[in-house]
Amino acid sequence: MDTAIYGGDINTSAVWLEVPDELKGKLNVVPEMMDIVTLATKYHGGEPCSEDLEVLKKVRDSLMAAKPNWISMDYGATEKMANGDWAASVNWNGSSMRIRLDKDTVAYGYPKEGYPLWMDSVMLLKDAQNVDNAYAFMDFIMKPENAAMISNFARYANGIAGSEAFMDPEMATAPEVVIPEEHKAAGFFMPTCNEKSREYMTAIWTELMK
Repeated sequence: MDTAIYGGDINTSAVWLEVPDELKGKLNVVPEMMDIVTLATKYHGGEPCSEDLEVLKKVRDSLMAAKPNWISMDYGATEKMANGDWAASVNWNGSSMRIRLDKDTVAYGYPKEGYPLWMDSVMLLKDAQNVDNAYAFMDFIMKPENAAMISNFARYANGIAGSEAFMDPEMATAPEVVIPEEHKAAGFFMPTCNEKSREYMTAIWTELMK
């Protein structure tokens, strides 16, 4: 969120589901089904992977009503927020830190209604052809100094013990990386949704993307 354009509460999904006048036509939403439908579900009091049709109707209706007020459903917030093409975006934390480092009026919000936590993982496929090289690569990126190098570039945290010693000092206090205490309780890891709940989400998403 560019706080020079919008001075209201940024710690709520209302900023993109009930778009304030200052942000109409200036707000982007990433085209990620699980993230967006889940954020909207939590906003309406539901739980992740909901099968509650009453809640899901509110989710569908609010997304459809909000979409005309969005400028786009796209990626690229790192550049487009920094250069002023967008005033706000539903976005990931590391990208948002990179934006703030270029534009100090940008701030990252944590929706009080609930927001998903996440992590990237590196895995070796069971039918991989170059297993030795894969293990060598994994060993390389798991060295603390190399994990820190990746974090310092991308501005996302990592789970490698000892990497903190090699991290840029600003990573240790960045509000996009270290969740402020008052916002921690609203975060949750996504469960694995069953087939029925995924069908509902897909139906909502298909209509939204038309």
